Amino acid sequence: MIIIKSDEEIELIRKSNIILGQLHGQLAKILKPGIKTKELDKLAYDFILDHGGKPSFLKYRGYPATLCISVNDVVIHGIPGEYEVKEGDIVSIDCGIELNGYHSDSAFTYAVGEVPGDVWTLLKVTKEALFRGIEQVKPGNRIGDIGYAIESYVKKFGFSVVREMTGHGVGRYLHEEPAVPNYGIRGYGKRLKKGMTLAIEPMVNMGTHKIYIEKDGWTVRTADGKPAAHYELSVAVDEKGADILSTFDYIYEAIKHNDSISAP
Repeated sequence: MIIIKSDEEIELIRKSNIILGQLHGQLAKILKPGIKTKELDKLAYDFILDHGGKPSFLKYRGYPATLCISVNDVVIHGIPGEYEVKEGDIVSIDCGIELNGYHSDSAFTYAVGEVPGDVWTLLKVTKEALFRGIEQVKPGNRIGDIGYAIESYVKKFGFSVVREMTGHGVGRYLHEEPAVPNYGIRGYGKRLKKGMTLAIEPMVNMGTHKIYIEKDGWTVRTADGKPAAHYELSVAVDEKGADILSTFDYIYEAIKHNDSISAP
C-alpha cells in the first residue's frame, strides 16, 4: 500500500533529510586516503544520536552498520570495516536517519584523488540521471516515466542500470511502496499523486548490469568487476512537481575545503 503523507508529515521527513544532508557534509570533510571505512561509520553513528535521531540502516533486516560504504565495483550495501580508502577509489556513502518517527535516505559517490576519465564520466552521468528522473516526478506521471528517463540517459553513454535493486517509497518506514526501478516504460506503472514520498536512486554500472551478492549476504558487486556509481535523493510529489527533501549542498561546501575528494 502506498502511504500518502500530509503536509505536516512531509515537513517532518524534510527535517530528517536536512540532518542527513548535514551528516553527509561531515563525512565529506574527513573522507581521504588512509581513512578506514569503519571510522566514517563511527562518525555517522555518533552524529545521528547527537542530533536526536536513530540510524535507519543499523539492524535493519540484520544490517550491521550505520552507513553503506561501497567502493569501486561495489554497487551498494558495502559494510564498513577495516578497508582503508585509497587514491583513485570511488566511494559511495548511503545513509538514512529516523527522526521523530520519519525516515530520510540519500547517497553520494565521491572520487578520491585522480580517477580515469571514464570513471569521472560514470559519476557525472549517474548524478545527472538522478535529476532527470526527478524531473518526471509530478502528479499524473507514472513510475515508469522516472525509470525511462534514467535508463534512456544512461544508455547513451554505454552504461547500464542495475535492475534487481530499486528506489522506493520512504517516510514512515525506511522502505515503502512503490518500488522505483531505474528502468521502465513511459506511461506505465503506478500513477504519481500529491503526498507520495520517494527515494530515487540510480545505481549505474560502467559495464554489464549484472551483479552478485557476496557471502556476507549484503555486499553487491558488479559481475564484471567494473566500477559502479550511486546517487540518491528523497523527494515529495507536490502540485507543481518534485519537492526535493534531501540536499547535497553540505557535501559541496565540504568538498571546497577537502582537496582529497571531488564530485561532478
